[in-house]
Amino acid sequence: MRLDQYVAEQLPELSRAFAAKLIERGQVSVNGAVQTKPGNKLRETDSVKIDFDPKAQAEVPEIELPVIYEDRSCVVINKPVGVLTHSKGAFNPEATVATWLSSRLAPGLSGERGGIVHRLDRATSGVMICAKTPEGLSWLQKQFSQRKAKKTYLAIVRGQLDKDEALIDMPIERNPRKPQTFRVGANGKSSQTFYKVLETTEDYSLLQLLPTTGRTHQLRVHLNEIGHPIVGDTLYGGESSDRLLLHALSLEITLPNRKRETFVAPEPAEFKEFMSRD
Repeated sequence: MRLDQYVAEQLPELSRAFAAKLIERGQVSVNGAVQTKPGNKLRETDSVKIDFDPKAQAEVPEIELPVIYEDRSCVVINKPVGVLTHSKGAFNPEATVATWLSSRLAPGLSGERGGIVHRLDRATSGVMICAKTPEGLSWLQKQFSQRKAKKTYLAIVRGQLDKDEALIDMPIERNPRKPQTFRVGANGKSSQTFYKVLETTEDYSLLQLLPTTGRTHQLRVHLNEIGHPIVGDTLYGGESSDRLLLHALSLEITLPNRKRETFVAPEPAEFKEFMSRD
């Protein structure tokens, strides 16, 4: 067995990537000798010592998130820019939406993604709904998977679009040359985004975006592909800015109590300031 695989199995709260980092840092020894290569193979008779105690690590700080709505089954927040939806497997002492939500969860929901129904990128702000009960989680996830949840975004992009409104229908796939990103590709999953121009200046456009599918980075990939990357989206061709100018404005969804509701997170002041200064 590989050393990093063994370490990850002994500490299931860690990802294999984080286990590899522990080894590279010299925190794992085999038969008394420090190892720094995650791919080293172990024998059944080897004695492995792991110098890592999650309880001794820095505690995750508490944060407050703006609550738009809350009942016994779910909570809707206005996620701020910079807050991660959830950790990605590795031990991470960073506060996330998931860590904030953990104190609200009913029995049966736990883990680094407990109660998370959908996600917003770290750099994206706006409306996000989370579940508090297993039943609520199942109901809300079905709303998204069956495309019954309607999301509306605001984005500021470079340039002026040829049409005031149109449907972008381009399949999206992971970019094998840069696995942390996605791209338009013939082998990708079907992806559609409707846009409407709300305001223009000489160099920029404020768009309303209505995705009918929910692919990772969909809006960012689509807008870059048509030559109008989102301001602040340096990962997908956008110019540098203080923040990614992408905001989840509203969410229309049927709640676990069977009531259809629309929740709104008002347009951030940065958007109005940016469009007025151009």
